[in-house]
Amino acid sequence: MIDFKNATFLKLKLVNNSEFEKVITPMLINGESIISSYKTVRDGVVFTNKRIISINVQGLTGTKKDFTSLPYSKINAYSVETAGTIDLDSELEMWFSGLGKVKFEFKSNSNVTEICKIISTFVL
Repeated sequence: MIDFKNATFLKLKLVNNSEFEKVITPMLINGESIISSYKTVRDGVVFTNKRIISINVQGLTGTKKDFTSLPYSKINAYSVETAGTIDLDSELEMWFSGLGKVKFEFKSNSNVTEICKIISTFVL
């Protein structure tokens, strides 16, 4: 499992869902589908209609990957900070029961209000 206390996913940008479809699809349950995908240089975050899957690519070759499933049903609260003039990144912080805080940083052109809407749809 990714150590979210000591790690932050930085500079995530929106990518086509096909970026992670091949590795994520075998993990999806019946009725689960990918809504949106975000990627750093190597790591990624995939929002489905059931959960958030964080992907931590490890090693020099990138063949080893760590997948962490974060179910919407375990989110207690979340916070979104939009990009500003000086601070160009947007941030999403979520608090999960049994896990604590998880933080993702998105590039300034990311639509964090859309991410907020996705989470709200499945949490509220």
